[in-house]
Amino acid sequence: MRKRNIALGLGAALALAGAGFFASLDKETRGILMYLPTNADVLTWSQPQRNAAFRALDRLPFLAKAREIAPSATPTPLPPGKPLTIPGLDDYLKSQNASALIILQDGKVRLERYALDFDAQGRWTSFSVAKSFTSTLVGAAIQDGFIKSLDDKVSQYVTGLKGSAYDDVTVRQLLTMSSGVKWNEDYEDPKSDVSQFNKVKPDPGENAIVSYMRKLPRAHPPGEVWHYNTGETNLVGLLVSSATKRPLSEYLEEKIWKPAGMEAKATWLLAKTGQEIAGCCIQAATRDYARMGLFVLANGFGGGKQIVPTDWFAQATTKQKDIGIPGRGYGFQWWTYDDGSVAARGIFGQGIFIDPKRKLVIASNADWTRATKGPENPAREEFYRRVQALVDKE
Repeated sequence: MRKRNIALGLGAALALAGAGFFASLDKETRGILMYLPTNADVLTWSQPQRNAAFRALDRLPFLAKAREIAPSATPTPLPPGKPLTIPGLDDYLKSQNASALIILQDGKVRLERYALDFDAQGRWTSFSVAKSFTSTLVGAAIQDGFIKSLDDKVSQYVTGLKGSAYDDVTVRQLLTMSSGVKWNEDYEDPKSDVSQFNKVKPDPGENAIVSYMRKLPRAHPPGEVWHYNTGETNLVGLLVSSATKRPLSEYLEEKIWKPAGMEAKATWLLAKTGQEIAGCCIQAATRDYARMGLFVLANGFGGGKQIVPTDWFAQATTKQKDIGIPGRGYGFQWWTYDDGSVAARGIFGQGIFIDPKRKLVIASNADWTRATKGPENPAREEFYRRVQALVDKE
């Protein structure tokens, strides 16, 4: 079966891109390409196929195009700190099928590990970790005066939503995923909205995400019910780019990537109509995901100036909506904990965990056996608590 997948993957790539394209790739990318499947639907890929693709999505333009995000000329240093010994770490990383783990405290590296033939120079895709970057750009756009209020109607900025179920939804409700619009986020259901919305042909002359989202029915009044919805983060990204009149990746570069002192180039995958897929698909070095945690701990101050309003992260990383799990909640595209910690999370094991009380950041990338429903997710939550306990004992 593995040989068949390899042959099919290579055959599909050559058919789509041509032998000349294949020959032009570097050795590592050619090797990765050998393991790719015959379709661009990540939710249907096998684990070996994901292992190959998650480090290379931005190098495979027949899957999706991407825009580059330039690093800072003065990267935030990550000096070594006191090594942190974690009993059973090797077994934990293996059970997570982890490609990278870095733990910072007080801005210093206490632990850094890589696996799956991945390293500090590689870029791993973020999936929904990108949501927390996108929401932060809303804060930047408010600080810059492009967005007037979180209580503005979304359709004021994304006019294609006028007359739809999103017409009366506010920016705040979109950020907290409480629009009340019907949506299915089941990653294992091939007919779910999250499986279908990137595949649908856009309406003539209309943005791809708007084409899909404006046809969805209402399930609840706006603001009453929290319901996780990746499509809505894509609308948040479109809202920011519409308000700022700039590509999302360009605004990210100016407002986060350079001020936060990111060290490596990143990329952001594009939808069919050319806008960034804001609910997903930033490719970045794991150390730069960790630097995002430091940017949050610095309250959005970077590059010598305040990038977001001074009260932005106090709102964004505080429980705004109940999600039905004791001690947990949802902020502005951040998962919150009642102890004051917060996390960005992406399917198949991507994450940034931030604990302000302990000045702790844990960034990790992986390729779990299932998108969210396997044993790895609760194991990672337990790992976060173990690290907190170890730090407390010192």
